[in-house]
Amino acid sequence: MPTVLRSGPYRFFFYSNEYGEPPHIHVQRDRLLAKCWLKPVALASSSHFPSHELRTIMDIVRKNQDTFLEAWNEHIGG
Repeated sequence: MPTVLRSGPYRFFFYSNEYGEPPHIHVQRDRLLAKCWLKPVALASSSHFPSHELRTIMDIVRKNQDTFLEAWNEHIGG
């Protein structure tokens, strides 16, 4: 589970065995999880994050989209 970024209470990462899925990033805070597509940036799923935090998370994903895509392509392949 390579961690790509930590921002405040959030850890952005992906799993190494996610071949065949479009580029995406997972985010975790405590026991809360979300998954965001990277091309285009969109929320794929969320488990119990409140809407105000999802807005914050999506802003972070948009600002770091290039970094996340680069890490995805280096590790998963693109």
